[in-house]
Parts: sequence; structure tokens; C-alpha cells
Amino acid sequence: MKLEVLEDAKQLGAVAARSGAEAIRRALAENGQANIIVATGASQFETLSALIAEPNIDWSRVTGFHLDEYLGLDDQHPASFRRYLRERFVEKVPLAGFHYVNGSGEDPHAVCRELGQLIQEHPIDVAFVGIGENGHLAFNDPPADFETSEPYLVVELDEACRQQQAGEGWFATLADVPTQAISMSCRQILKTKTIICSVPDQRKAQAVRASLEVPVSPDVPASILQTHENTTLFVDKAAASLLTSSTLSD
Repeated sequence: MKLEVLEDAKQLGAVAARSGAEAIRRALAENGQANIIVATGASQFETLSALIAEPNIDWSRVTGFHLDEYLGLDDQHPASFRRYLRERFVEKVPLAGFHYVNGSGEDPHAVCRELGQLIQEHPIDVAFVGIGENGHLAFNDPPADFETSEPYLVVELDEACRQQQAGEGWFATLADVPTQAISMSCRQILKTKTIICSVPDQRKAQAVRASLEVPVSPDVPASILQTHENTTLFVDKAAASLLTSSTLSD
């Protein structure tokens, strides 16, 4: 895993988007099409804003996949990740298609199976992801399942994860935050050719340090990115504030 430290969130978003856009263009040139994964949350605001402004991407040959979604939340709810992606990304670029995670269906396990089949038919070229305050990757909270080969899972959300969602203002209270979600699995994320991980903000500093400097462990789900040969972690100075000098100099 490579590390790039930027001045602030805006610069982070611009550089991360540029790197991801280059990988998309490369896939289009080599394969005639590209498949991407798109994350949500406050950490992705600047990256997605910069990505849709990147020039010379034929979005009509790009298919997108959704990373995770709450169970039992309508897609019009302000915290719905389907709504987030629709408003901030999907409606902004003329994609070939976008496969949402339907968290409000009657059978979430059927949703997982259907998405799992689809993503196996579309090898992913570029994944845009983040890291949670508790070190989660997608909605794989600690201790994450590093063994399953299933592409999508129904997962339990821990209190730290739910506190983050309430703290960022997506929900009025902790009690309003769902306790379950559908998430892409860690192993499925690692199948991606190029991973762009955007992590701004001081509140993510501990998770960034653990993800980079602690041995790979399900207790720090994002630490599994250390095993992926083409992941770049883009952080701002605030998120990098707890990293040791040896990590910063590598």
C-alpha cells in the first residue's frame, strides 16, 4: 500500500480523483470498457466531486457498483447511500450502468446473491473506498470476515460505526442508525486492480495509523489493504497526524 499525504481534503480529493481517472482511462484503452466501485460518506465528497470533473473519460463505457447500504432504509432517506450516489455521481455522468445495493428489499440475502453474480461478470478495474473511524472497510466492522469468498454480505454494524454516522449528521440520534447493512466483502474489494482510498480528517487519524502500522488483523479491517499491491492511501495532514516518521518517510 502506497501513501500520499496532501495538504487538505480538497487537494486530497483532486489528487485521488486524478489517480483514479488515469486508471479508468487505462482500462478503457486496454479493454474497451471499465468497471468501478464507488464509495459514499463524508470522506468521499471531494474525491467524487473532482472525479466527475475529470476530462477525457468515456463514461458511456463505464459500469459502476455500489459498495454498501443500510438495511431497512428507503432510498429517499437523507442518509441512504443510494440517494447519495444518485445525487453526487450517477446523475452527473452518463454511465453504461450502475448496480445499486437495495437495502430496503424483502430478502437482503437474495440481493447479495444477485449482486454477487453481477460483479463476478464484471471484473473491477478501479475501486474508490474510504476507512471508517473504527477502521472499517466498506461496512465490514471489526472483527471483519477476512475468509469469506462471498462478494456481498449482510453485516452487523458496531456502535462505533453507528456513532460515526450520527456524528456526521446523517441521522438525528444514534437510535435512528440502522444496526445492519449489506456490504461488499473485504476479499471482493481486494480483487480490484487499482484501489483508491481517500481518508481526510483528524477523526480518522487513529484508524489511518492502525491500518498502516499495525499487522494485518480483522480487528482493523482496512489493514487488509496492506496486502494489495496496487492500493494508494490518500490522506490529508490531519488524518496523517499520528503516523510515525518512518511511515511518512517510506
